[in-house]
Amino acid sequence: MTALYVLDVPENTPLAKIAAADPAVTVDRIGPYFAITADGPIVIDRRATGCRHAVWYSAVAGVARDSRITQHDKDALRVEPGRVEPA
Repeated sequence: MTALYVLDVPENTPLAKIAAADPAVTVDRIGPYFAITADGPIVIDRRATGCRHAVWYSAVAGVARDSRITQHDKDALRVEPGRVEPA
């Protein structure tokens, strides 16, 4: 399972709302965080969130052990299943 954690603050709420619009994605709360999960990739379009760059690049609090960020740029945030093995 792919999981992304984002601090539950007003600035990050649009990110969780856009993620929740995908029927394959579930958004719950764990403590002070949004837990955004899916069986496959999670893709969130930055422009759809309306987040400014400073908020966008600081929104990620963490990912699950078996998840990895494969894109985090001005266009989108993409988290995919799979661990990055140490070199």
